[in-house]
Formats: sequence, structure tokens, C-alpha cells
Amino acid sequence: MYKEIAANKRKSFILVLLIFSFIIFFGWWLAHYFENEVILFLAVIIALFHSLISYYYSDKIALALAGARPVSGREEPLFVHLVENLAITAGLPTPKTYVIEDSAINAFACGRNPQTAAVAVTRGALNKLEKVELEGVLAHEISHVKNYDILLATLVVVLVGIISILSDYFWRLSIFGRNRDEERGGVLAVLGIVLIIFAPLVATLIQLAVSRSREYLADADGALLTRFPEGLARALEKIKRESRPLASASTATAHLYFANPFGRARGYFVSLFSTHPPIDERIKRLRKMLA
Repeated sequence: MYKEIAANKRKSFILVLLIFSFIIFFGWWLAHYFENEVILFLAVIIALFHSLISYYYSDKIALALAGARPVSGREEPLFVHLVENLAITAGLPTPKTYVIEDSAINAFACGRNPQTAAVAVTRGALNKLEKVELEGVLAHEISHVKNYDILLATLVVVLVGIISILSDYFWRLSIFGRNRDEERGGVLAVLGIVLIIFAPLVATLIQLAVSRSREYLADADGALLTRFPEGLARALEKIKRESRPLASASTATAHLYFANPFGRARGYFVSLFSTHPPIDERIKRLRKMLA
């Protein structure tokens, strides 16, 4: 467990460093290309701003994108008390609790560390899951908190957003540049097209790199936390039968959720690029723990 935590911290640091370097490099390239050092200065400011926002506010961004609102024990006693009990069992501070007003069954955890962690569940999860099933889902999310998966996962939310913004920026800049300088506009147009084509693929590959294996591990850790793998397996079965998409889900936040927020992935190629492992395989692994 401690090796996994250390690895996640290293990956998070490397991720922030890579994006910082990426922004600086493009700023330097644009400054050199347009012979304007102000562009490099702006790139440094943007890189620093992005790094600070990613580290300190990525959880708030993720919660805002999900449309989650904070709830107290008075409003949602079962949800809040389960989170408190699981956090105590795991030896963690109690995460803040949020509800997403959506009828789909889902949940996610976010934050930069256990002290600032938050757990959000959908209204569908609260209404449709039995207590042991809801406890299994929440134990899965608490395991993400314990293993520092949340830091890496919430940083990716901002990263995917930055990739999308850059692709759009270069495309628009190419149009502006073409009007003023045909050659420069053409180069920027190529960059814009490349980013537009490859940005979604790169974002998905990054999400896959930090998501699938972590889901299996969180399933196992969550089952050990509750000592009842069947509860989590039954929750996954309900999600599989319902297969309802989450209205507030986006490609930037999809990897955060307990299950694929866009509904069940259909077809081999689609499931290959899904941010979540197949539900059937997750259920199979959980029930092997009972054997």
C-alpha cells in the first residue's frame, strides 16, 4: 500500500512538471516564431497559474463540473455516517460529503490528500442502493482517498481541460495568423489540426493510464475495508442493469467516477478506450474473494 501511495505522489509531481514544461515549451516556440518575448513571459505566468490551480483547486473544479452540492448528516444521515465510519476504519480524516442530483447510480472521490478529500454520490445511488451496497461503493471511494489516487485523478481533470483549450487556441490563432501572415498562419493551422486530432486521444490515454488498474485495486481495498465483497458486487450489478448515463458527466471527469458515467460501453473497440474496466470482470474478481 505504501509503495502505491509513494508511486501516486511521484506520478502526480511528474504530471504537473510535464504540463508546466509543455506550456513553457510552446510559449518559447511561439515567442521565437513571432519574435516576441512577451509571449514567453505570458507562458511562464500561465504555467505557474495552471500548476497552482491544478494542485489547490482541481477538486473544487471537479465538484463544480459534476454539479455536486455539500450535504450534512442532518440532510443525509446514512450517507454521512457511512463515510464517517469507513474513514475511521481506514484511519483517515472524514472526507467532506456531496450529493449530485441525478438518478443514475454513481460516485467519485477527489482532493489533493486525505485532509482535503471529498466524496460525492448521486441521488440515484442513495435511493436505489441497499445499505451494504452503498457501503461497498463508498468503501471503494475511501480506498481511492487512502491510496492517493484522488490527487492524480483530479489533476488529470485540469490536464484534459488544458489540452482541449490549447487545441482550440492554436486553431483560432492559425485563422488569425493566416489573415496577417500566410506562412505563419499555415504553420499554426497545422499545429491546430494536429492538436485537435490528437488531443482527445492523448487525454483518453492519460486517463486510462491512471484509471483502470486503480479501479481494480480500489475494489479489492474497499471489499477488505467492509469485509463484504458481495455488497460492492451487487452495486455493480445494479449499475450494469440500469446502464443510465450521468447528465453532468464530461470527458474531463469520466475517469473519476465509480463506474463509466456515460453508460455501459458497447463493443470491443469502445470498451477498449473506456476509462473503466468491464463491470463483469470487476464483479468476477470481487466474487473470487468470497471463494
